[in-house]
Amino acid sequence: MTDLSLTQVGLGLDRDEPTPPTDAALRGPSRGRDLLRLLAQPGLVLAVIVAVLVLLAAFFPSVFTGRDPLEAVPKDKLQGPSLEHLFGTDQLGRDLFSRVVHGAALSMKATVIAVSLGLVLGSLIGLISGFFGGWLDFALMRVVEVVLAIPSLLLSLAIITALGFGTVNVAIAVGLASVARFARVMRSEVLRVRGAVFVEAAKAAGARWYEILFRHVLPSALGPATVLAALDFGIAILAVSALSFLGYGANAPAPEWGSLVAGGRTYITSAWWLTVLPGVVVMAAVLATNRISRAVDGGRSRS
Repeated sequence: MTDLSLTQVGLGLDRDEPTPPTDAALRGPSRGRDLLRLLAQPGLVLAVIVAVLVLLAAFFPSVFTGRDPLEAVPKDKLQGPSLEHLFGTDQLGRDLFSRVVHGAALSMKATVIAVSLGLVLGSLIGLISGFFGGWLDFALMRVVEVVLAIPSLLLSLAIITALGFGTVNVAIAVGLASVARFARVMRSEVLRVRGAVFVEAAKAAGARWYEILFRHVLPSALGPATVLAALDFGIAILAVSALSFLGYGANAPAPEWGSLVAGGRTYITSAWWLTVLPGVVVMAAVLATNRISRAVDGGRSRS
């Protein structure tokens, strides 16, 4: 019986074996399919289009209109929607479409400030509470529970009453009212990460507490808080518009979305567009952000 070589025994050292796919190669097609799956949803595509239009209106209003939102033309007052005035005119003859477009900047500015404030302060409180634990965790969480027991709008009204009127103060009030939600989410995630193997390994290696906190725990626990920020964006738009509707926002004649809706209440029977059309824009912006945030949250959950 002749000797068998290693390849004949079956080790296959001289065979042309296919190279196993790398992790990046496996993730690439999967992520591409996820992207195509998301883009294949008409509702999501429409939401993205609406969000892009709102952002363009907030940062580049001249793309949509060249009219001055404060210019009054008395002879054109209370004209209905037409090709010349897409959203009609108000009681002073100002073009409503240009006021809605320019009002996006004020409303989005306040919303971004509110969400950012809630994310930063809430995440910081949750990070400290979950990482250090003990009496500090107990005290902070009792305060958070008290704040969560108060309706957000009522709490925002109390804060804005103390701070005074104005767009920035409205944003601060809405942001402070949302801090407790971010704190709870961040704390629960920190408690989960704090006992992870890589954190214990860092402790065993002699890493200082602040290195563990900011280098290991914070990056791993920040994901759910950022997802909550996306989910909270639509709520913040509604809260900012509600406070503006009640008269706590920018002073007239600044065209905030909420104040535009409030300004048309007197003419609701004779000039419905003054209230309905700005309200539709607010509704579209809120629905679009909620739809996008749900898609982001769903994609994160699958990953």
